[in-house]
Amino acid sequence: MAERPVAGKGCLPRLALILLFTLLTGCAGQPSTPNGSPDAAAGIAGSWVSIRRGDTLGNIANRAEVPLVRLQRFNPGIEPRGLAVGQRVLVPNRQERAPSGGPYRYQIRPGDTFTSVARRFGADPSRVVAANPDVTPTDLKVGHLIQVPLGGGSSASSSSASTPPARLPDPGTMPADAKGWPWPLDDYDVARRFGKDAHGTLQPMLLTTSQGARAKAVADGQVRFADSMRQLGQVVIVHHPDNLQSVYARCARLLVDSGQRVERGTPLCVVGTASNGRHELLFDMRHGGKPMDPQTVLR
Repeated sequence: MAERPVAGKGCLPRLALILLFTLLTGCAGQPSTPNGSPDAAAGIAGSWVSIRRGDTLGNIANRAEVPLVRLQRFNPGIEPRGLAVGQRVLVPNRQERAPSGGPYRYQIRPGDTFTSVARRFGADPSRVVAANPDVTPTDLKVGHLIQVPLGGGSSASSSSASTPPARLPDPGTMPADAKGWPWPLDDYDVARRFGKDAHGTLQPMLLTTSQGARAKAVADGQVRFADSMRQLGQVVIVHHPDNLQSVYARCARLLVDSGQRVERGTPLCVVGTASNGRHELLFDMRHGGKPMDPQTVLR
């Protein structure tokens, strides 16, 4: 199948990668569950959700069955009366806690670092490291619960109206050897390129392929996440040297495990089938957690 750009179709889930997810100092975000969905409470707790028309923090908290104050404290940069469609909100799960004076109990998600978590809650990264002596900062495990002491003893919610959302630090210059990498599929079409959609929302690359195709690692690295994500199917996130990450979503079956070392060309997953009958791979790349156009690296 020759590569040829094709216009993307339909409403597709977003990664924040991710994704990824993301994943990574960066991976990946998950879409909101529609209002009134019977699976909402079970599905959105612990996830990122995207604001839909008519959403409020109150109804999101109700759907997730978490206290509103906890939801607000886990989103210190969000103004409750200024929600925008497409804006992402982190919904804590039932294991996570946010007492007014701290420390917060926070579950590591794909792409998290002590620094990014500290910045999110306005905390001092060194205090986060000190509060978790049993955790190696360079080897955070997704799902691990950590303590997040709040900087200056102030409440995260007390400054929620004035504190801007935390941003990922500048990852620096792209490594010189990050070029000429192979595409994740041997046979593919580009159904959607990386970039913003008509609403200004950044979208990852979408590739279509044949039934049974296997997505392959684009470079050597370590699998940091290999599991399912809501509405993204099975997802694999690989961390590469020089703070680069790649995300492979909408897989039907995983071929690797979290923690596994992989080489360029290692099969990671079997591509899944979308509701439209196409076999699609959602592919995302990140540098220091920040989304980047994969075509700047792929040959």
